[in-house]
Amino acid sequence: MTGGSPPILDLLPLVFARPEDALSRARAVLAAEPTAHDASVAQQVLGIWERDFGDLHTALGHLRRARDLAARSGSSDREADVLATLGAALVHAGRTQRGVEALNRAVTRGTGTTLARVLFRRGYVWWVLGRHREALDDLRRAVPVLRQAGDVIWTARALTLRATVHLAMGSAERAETDFGGAERLWATTDQEHDKADAVESRGLAAFRSGDIPAALRLLDEAARRYAALGTPMFMLNIRRCEVLMAVGLAREALDEADAATDMLESIGGQSTRKAELLLAAARAANAAGDAETAVARATAATRLFSSQRREWWGAHARLVLVEARLAGGRLSRRLVGEAAAVAARLSELGSPSAVEASLLAGRAALALGWATDAERHLVAAARGRFRGPAFARAGGWVAQALRAETAGSTRKVLDACRRGLDLLDEHQMTLGASELRARATAQGAELAALAQRASLRSGSPRRLLVWSERWRATVLAAPPTRPPADPVLLRDITAFREITSRAEAARSAGAPVPALERERRRLEREIRARTLHIRGQERSDNRRLDVRRLLDLLGNGRLVEIVAVDGDLHVLLCGGGRVRRFPAGRLADAVTEADHVRAGLRRLAHPEATDRLAILEAGGRRLEEILLGPAVRQLGTGPVVVVPPGRLHGVPWALLPALRERAFSVSPSASSWLRAREIEPPLGGRFVLVRGPGLATGGAEVPRLAGQYGKATVLENGAASVPAVLEAIDGGLLAHIAAHGTFRADNPMFSSLRMDDGPLTVHDFERLRRSPHQIILSSCDSGRLASVGADELLGLATALLPLGTAGIVASCVPVNDEAVVPLMLALHERMRAGRTMAGALLDARRTMPHDAAHQATGWAFSAIGAA
Repeated sequence: MTGGSPPILDLLPLVFARPEDALSRARAVLAAEPTAHDASVAQQVLGIWERDFGDLHTALGHLRRARDLAARSGSSDREADVLATLGAALVHAGRTQRGVEALNRAVTRGTGTTLARVLFRRGYVWWVLGRHREALDDLRRAVPVLRQAGDVIWTARALTLRATVHLAMGSAERAETDFGGAERLWATTDQEHDKADAVESRGLAAFRSGDIPAALRLLDEAARRYAALGTPMFMLNIRRCEVLMAVGLAREALDEADAATDMLESIGGQSTRKAELLLAAARAANAAGDAETAVARATAATRLFSSQRREWWGAHARLVLVEARLAGGRLSRRLVGEAAAVAARLSELGSPSAVEASLLAGRAALALGWATDAERHLVAAARGRFRGPAFARAGGWVAQALRAETAGSTRKVLDACRRGLDLLDEHQMTLGASELRARATAQGAELAALAQRASLRSGSPRRLLVWSERWRATVLAAPPTRPPADPVLLRDITAFREITSRAEAARSAGAPVPALERERRRLEREIRARTLHIRGQERSDNRRLDVRRLLDLLGNGRLVEIVAVDGDLHVLLCGGGRVRRFPAGRLADAVTEADHVRAGLRRLAHPEATDRLAILEAGGRRLEEILLGPAVRQLGTGPVVVVPPGRLHGVPWALLPALRERAFSVSPSASSWLRAREIEPPLGGRFVLVRGPGLATGGAEVPRLAGQYGKATVLENGAASVPAVLEAIDGGLLAHIAAHGTFRADNPMFSSLRMDDGPLTVHDFERLRRSPHQIILSSCDSGRLASVGADELLGLATALLPLGTAGIVASCVPVNDEAVVPLMLALHERMRAGRTMAGALLDARRTMPHDAAHQATGWAFSAIGAA
């Protein structure tokens, strides 16, 4: 407080320094027969606490009593201060007109510093209502007075709010200046809640500038501070949702928004925040492809914003509602008109979302064939390609590409797509976590599809190949940023391993494991959060495929790249010095048939399912027809490399008749195959054999292989701990790991191999300096990958490829442990004879007995990469 303030007024800043202390002291004041002045302060403190951290209805009761007591005290400044607090609470309760009236009365009653504080709170309310210019007007009046009075706390609050308003209006540089000024002021105070708010605000600024890892780190830090104070802050949830959606984590954003809404309702919290959370949930549902949920949430948000007289927010909710209805297939003239009206209104309000709205209106008009209207909207949307962070500007290049497509200019379509994807490359390289980099590619999916469509229409198979490669498996183009030597992260990873191992042991003994499972999930969240904070190294990388080099290295072999354009599959057959295109089936049919044959393979891992072998072989023939079409007759006699779309990487390719008796490998992209092909094996590299616990055969191939390899490093019988395995395989020539595999579709980065001390996860593999040149994973599901983002893959196998592994043998389904042993022994025998992994695997399949279990086991394994 400023000099000369009565001690009772020190309670007000205490609410945001030590909230619980403020609460108990205010109650103590009221219990001691205070004056009207002091009682009004105590009631105001209780009202502020309930307004921000508790029940809003209770808050209004306290604040009305504070107002009446202030009027009896005879102090106009006291009355003005309480009226301003009450006005903000009324607005948060959805009683906008009464709230604004209270604030306007407060402005007429206050003087000097009190008036400046009132203006700050009215500015805050204007921001809540989306009336940003009025908010800036009040803040410009308030800040100089507060500074002159030496009021550090309120000056810092005003600067923080002004920065937030600048961000809402798209003025990132002005926001940075105000955030910096506020942060310096907060450092001189003990306002712990306000300091947490400042950290949250810096997270918002980092997001608006395009620094996603910093945004996530700062928002997580703010959450920890709020939790320590016991003060839930729902604006933090809203901001986290924004950031999560920007990196393709839309389903997580939806879950967070819904959970926060439930918590808000359970404590009787602010109606304004509920509307904003509903809007965040609607946006997240849209991004997750859940149009029905998006419509429900956006409709509820629109109604609330309307009742609260929040036009700026209501316009944004209507934008999401129109987008959800269009995504749900409700295209109509009326809906296109609504999209145009929302775009116009957002433009009038000065919202940066006007670009997004114009792009939506342009797409909708194109769908109805309204070329003139579409051009008008797309011109407006295209202006966004020069403003904002890289991931936001990409939408402007989508608009430019759509304009060019409508005009029939292939060159201009491809130019716009190139420039948009280059921007997203910049953004992607700021992300250190491979999961974020993979998921963030979803932002470029439309640009990549537009480029593929234009290339297909041009009639050039080579051009279609280059553009299909441009946005496929991009995460494998460079190694992930190695996690730092973060002691907290390392501690959590070790604890996760131990807890998981204990839970498995307890489960095997029939003991209850709920407490262990809760701790395991908590540690997963902590590990993932700290990993997502890692910043990228901003590497530059030429993503253009060198087709000539590819054709030279293929020799007499063939590379089959399968691409999906508008749901249709096309086979690009590379080899013999040229690229040819063949039409194939539908992507949806391929996915369905692949699911069927994988299910059949899983059943054949059990000896009693022998009668399904013929059914499985028939499924392989159908799958071949869908996937390869007439290209199957042009494969030649040499080895084949198959490059499928992300959604088809789980296909058991050996089931296809054309590949069953052929040496073939699978690669996430032609570019990654080229890189793997050119990796030199390490000189004097080690042979490492690992046998994990709990295998039905005890990993019977490992002792026999140890005798054949002589000087191999063997880790088994308690010695196969995760640290020991990582140390042994780092930089090795060949590693064979016989261990139970677990694929985590819900969280692919925690897919794992079971070691003696617990799971060896993707996070562990990413700590290697150089992964083994060749690695054989003889476990169930070791080759399964999650398709995420535009056309990216996450899992154990893809964690190794960018770290120096040239070839992998792994399975796409659970396998019969006993049948694996002879397959692995034959595979190693042929590799020692000089065969490639693909050739050795073919030879090993040929040696297998002809019963269903052994045949299915052979089909379940594929060679991945180029070794």
